Amino acid sequence: MRNAPPLALTIGEAAGVGPDLTLSVWRRRAELDLPAFYVVGDADFLARRARVLQFDVPLMEVTPGAASDAFARALPVVPLGLPITAAPGKPDATSAPAAIAAIRRAVADVPAGAAAAVVTNPIAKSVLTRAGFADPGHTEFLARLVEEATGKKVTPVMLLWSPELAVVPVTIHLPLRQVFSALTTALIVETGQIVARAFKTRFGIARPRLALAGLNPHAGEDGTLGTEDRDIVAPAVEALRAEGIEAVGPLPADTMFHAQARARYDVALCMYHDQALIPIKTLAFDHGVNVTLGLPFVRTSPDHGTAFDLAGTGKADPGSLAAALKLAARLAAGQPALAPA
Repeated sequence: MRNAPPLALTIGEAAGVGPDLTLSVWRRRAELDLPAFYVVGDADFLARRARVLQFDVPLMEVTPGAASDAFARALPVVPLGLPITAAPGKPDATSAPAAIAAIRRAVADVPAGAAAAVVTNPIAKSVLTRAGFADPGHTEFLARLVEEATGKKVTPVMLLWSPELAVVPVTIHLPLRQVFSALTTALIVETGQIVARAFKTRFGIARPRLALAGLNPHAGEDGTLGTEDRDIVAPAVEALRAEGIEAVGPLPADTMFHAQARARYDVALCMYHDQALIPIKTLAFDHGVNVTLGLPFVRTSPDHGTAFDLAGTGKADPGSLAAALKLAARLAAGQPALAPA
């Protein structure tokens, strides 16, 4: 793994905590036993943020090929060619172009062999939307970049992983009222197939065990609290089983996430965003990792947002970014993610 190409880390929302965390994890690279990475961004901007934080971090503009050699003595920066002027907590007109360009560059570096995987710092969807960004979030944008580059449609699946719990929201960035019309048996089956395949090939689990949450309270209570679990979720479970995938459900979501229940499955498939993210953020708030499955490369991210209120204060916890970097390196190298990241 140490001889692999470096990881490509995006700058994320420049006014958020991403730059702070990037500087912080590099300072603690030996203590955290981090793999080599480079950040796609603006060295002048990072130098200014380091001064705000009173961090002594040398910076070196490099090509990706020189990043691993530079990593021990300076934070390698692959320049975007775009200036970034956002102040901590205050996005400006440079925020969105830099965030988008950094993602594009990092994604392009993996098939070129310059990077082993992509790790993305948090973005601010509201900032990007105001700048004309059309995708609901990182996950969907990454899928579109792959389709633009290859001409092949991909179905991205969001996995939130920690040593304590792994969860997948089947529907992702949707208002709750739209979940009922978006959720289909075919979508659940396709998601389960992608998850099972990734847990075999990326996570080293020969027979992944999938637990599917019910959509309604008490998984519909035999139809008295909604028929979706009987009509949509249960057929998906049967279809996955017919393919030889170990799947159970629909299960009442309120009894799925205590320790004894978690021991019976490897990953929980949840029907909507918060059903998945609330339990993992409760159990692993400081070290959960967002992983995008279904892409032809490894992508991870910290499992938190931009935290504008913490930007520039030095109080942001770098644990989730460190976990994302370590998990990305393990998955890209074909090493099972069995130990805490």
